[in-house]
Amino acid sequence: MTILDETYTLSNGVEIPKLGLGTWFIDDDQAADAVRAAVEIGYRNIDTAQAYGNERGVGEGVRTAYVPRDELFVSTKLAAEIKDYDQALAAIDGSLNGLGLDRIDLMLIHSPQPWDDFRGDYAQGNREAWRALEDAHRVGTIRSIGVSNFQQHDLENILQGATVVPHVNQLLVHAGNTPAELLAYCESKQILVEAYSPIAHGAILQNAEVQAMAQKYGVTVPQLCIRYTLQLGVVSLPKTANPEHMRSNAEVDFEISGDDMDVLRELRDVDYGEHSAFPVYSGK
Repeated sequence: MTILDETYTLSNGVEIPKLGLGTWFIDDDQAADAVRAAVEIGYRNIDTAQAYGNERGVGEGVRTAYVPRDELFVSTKLAAEIKDYDQALAAIDGSLNGLGLDRIDLMLIHSPQPWDDFRGDYAQGNREAWRALEDAHRVGTIRSIGVSNFQQHDLENILQGATVVPHVNQLLVHAGNTPAELLAYCESKQILVEAYSPIAHGAILQNAEVQAMAQKYGVTVPQLCIRYTLQLGVVSLPKTANPEHMRSNAEVDFEISGDDMDVLRELRDVDYGEHSAFPVYSGK
């Protein structure tokens, strides 16, 4: 049994594979090949979003993969600027049509604010978008629902009137950016966290301390970083269109010691470039 066979169970009983394929920055015309290659390697968790512009290609890859649809877990995200019930319902239908699927396994609100307005108050809009996701979940077109980039106060806003507690919160989590309090809060509410960009947008590859630790375990820096997120108890979603990287990313059958987990958890001196200004709202 490899990590590709392991799953977490969401609070509604739905199983989600622990390791998935992120498709951010994979062009629509490359997405189908990337998904088929990932499935061939053994991936069963595929993550996309309306904002990625590749739902059509991801859906084609899912529909033409060599395994049955029921064996794949497909996630997408409601565009961050949609903060209205009717628009959200229309966008959910848009994703179903774009993917060419009759159901989505997980759909998230991509961000509590539109990408171009981090300081605006969208509390009511988020509750409206959530109500639309709840209704789609109720009729069965979406098996699980959640959010992305939500801080505790954003989650508390949703929970005020929710009939379904979010099953998932997808966050920027990696060595050097471990939001411990938010992770603990999500755990207390039975909200599973998914880590996007677990390899820190690639910047961590140049960190000498992390390089030395990876060498100690006989693994690559990406493998160390992916294993770190898995040992935090979250889903890990490294993004790549390269089949060799997909294979390597799944070769994480080793254990990071408690002391080394603490080192990675406390890591602070990694330069994350353009993303450092928005450790959570990275545009992902």
